[in-house]
Amino acid sequence: MAGPRVEVDGSIMEGGGQILRVSTALSCLLGLPLRVQKIRAGRSTPGLSSGGWKSKIKVLTRPQHLSGLEMIRDLCDGRLEGAEIGSTEITFTPEKIKGGIHTADTKTAGSVCLLMQVSMPCVLFAASPSELHLRGGTNAEMAPQIDYTVMVFKPIVEKFGFRFNCDIKTRGYYPKGGGEVIVRMSPVKQLNPINLIDRGCVTKIYGRAFVAGVLPFKVAKDMAAAAVRCIRKEIRDLYVNIQPVQEPKEQAFGNGNGIIIIAETSTGCLFAGSSLGKRGVNADKVGIEAAEMLLANLRHGGTVDEYLQDQLIVFMALANGVSRIKTGPVTLHTQTAIHFAEQIAKAKFIVKKSEDEEDASKDTYIIECQGIGMTNPNL
Repeated sequence: MAGPRVEVDGSIMEGGGQILRVSTALSCLLGLPLRVQKIRAGRSTPGLSSGGWKSKIKVLTRPQHLSGLEMIRDLCDGRLEGAEIGSTEITFTPEKIKGGIHTADTKTAGSVCLLMQVSMPCVLFAASPSELHLRGGTNAEMAPQIDYTVMVFKPIVEKFGFRFNCDIKTRGYYPKGGGEVIVRMSPVKQLNPINLIDRGCVTKIYGRAFVAGVLPFKVAKDMAAAAVRCIRKEIRDLYVNIQPVQEPKEQAFGNGNGIIIIAETSTGCLFAGSSLGKRGVNADKVGIEAAEMLLANLRHGGTVDEYLQDQLIVFMALANGVSRIKTGPVTLHTQTAIHFAEQIAKAKFIVKKSEDEEDASKDTYIIECQGIGMTNPNL
């Protein structure tokens, strides 16, 4: 069953958790034993981190990278060696992917969305439906907010020809986490390629500004109002509908505030800007940061925003046929995902400047992939 072992250098390019996520997911899917060396060698604290982005703060005792690796191991009854905090090398030997209920808990504010990113491609090729119980931060820094996953990632990734359900049980924030999300999905025979080239024009802008815990509702209203004012300076002819929300006490653990704003186009493209509140940062600033991020994502002429591009790479690599997406500048995360999809899955990617006339003055690219046509052996 197992092929020759794949050797991965964990210090190159993005040099962090993303290399682990992409390479272990592909190893699991393709039944290839894997060794990753020099994990996070370029980072301030090398090795498997306690939540990565705040690894100098030792309160995060149990790392999100580790829970992601353990989840992949459990999905396929694989063998995982060297996976402990501070480890710079792991080996992983996958077995057959199985459906059923799987649980992963970062025990911190480590992101449930990153756990979803690593496990979702794998369970699509399981033998039966899966239910993923993911615990940690739902709205955490340096990772997509759960609202982004539901409002932007979900409708676009489902174009590959599958459906999933994401049930947000509890929201959790930095530093305690404590959020829980249940993801349900059925396996597929194959993934369809996608063709996202036509951006269309922006038809709707909407979003949610939330407060949770002890924070006053006024903070949500101020974030929303500041964001609307900022967007109006550039986009005058559209109604901007950002709802201020007080998260219900029983559905939120800890205190937090943040905002996500979505722009939808006539062809169904979705772009987002988001920001999370931090102690000492006023509400207006949080709203403006999200609005400016959205506006920047609308200027480049692509069909996906900077956070979606890398999340689509693995699915493009697995699909049966040629996928194309149009993006703004290609991020380091995307370059990293492409590198490992080519190295491990042998998918073929071409990244080239867009030749459309309206993109001539912009930093716009086409990412094209000849997918490997992965077939589910169980169906």
